[in-house]
Amino acid sequence: IYSVQRDDRVVSLSFDAAWGNEDTQMLIDILNKYNVHATFFVVGEWVDKYPESVKALADAGNEVMNHSSTHPHMAQLSAEQIQTEVNTCADKIEAVTGTRPTLFRCPYGEYNDTVVSTINGLGMHVIQWDVDSLDWKGISAGEITKRVTGKVQSGSIVLFHNAGEHTPEALPDILDYLLAEGYKIVPISKILLTCDYTIDHEGRQCPAV
Repeated sequence: IYSVQRDDRVVSLSFDAAWGNEDTQMLIDILNKYNVHATFFVVGEWVDKYPESVKALADAGNEVMNHSSTHPHMAQLSAEQIQTEVNTCADKIEAVTGTRPTLFRCPYGEYNDTVVSTINGLGMHVIQWDVDSLDWKGISAGEITKRVTGKVQSGSIVLFHNAGEHTPEALPDILDYLLAEGYKIVPISKILLTCDYTIDHEGRQCPAV
């Protein structure tokens, strides 16, 4: 699922956490200040290193979801290896937060039919994004803001990284813009459709007709 067909003005912000941890608390503080919750996709090894940050994310009302255990190229794995990656990470998240993740984001955004069917078989949705902030490229806060505000639309899922160099600097301007434009910002599980749905050729989740 790359985005969701919605009639209301609603978007989701997501952050992938696989490496550093310098800015996580800053991101939590900014989101708290705006009274906004986001979805953080964390790698199992990151949970091992920074359990207190994982707990802080969950305690602040953010979703902590699954980004694999070791950040492999999922499309190169067997179904059994995929299950192990997903379940190992889910166990670690659940141990810290008390909640088992229901969403999965593939490392590098790479997937194939085996990845999707295996993860769906575990009762989870595979989540991509339709707006890439490119914050991992080290571009300026202004460029990040311009990319996101120029591409975002209702039902968008925006990709950031918790360790993006200028992400904390860009985030307040992006939140100001979205709120001024009348968007409600919700975690990804709250933007997904609960009715019967189809997924179109662009990866948009649409209500089944």
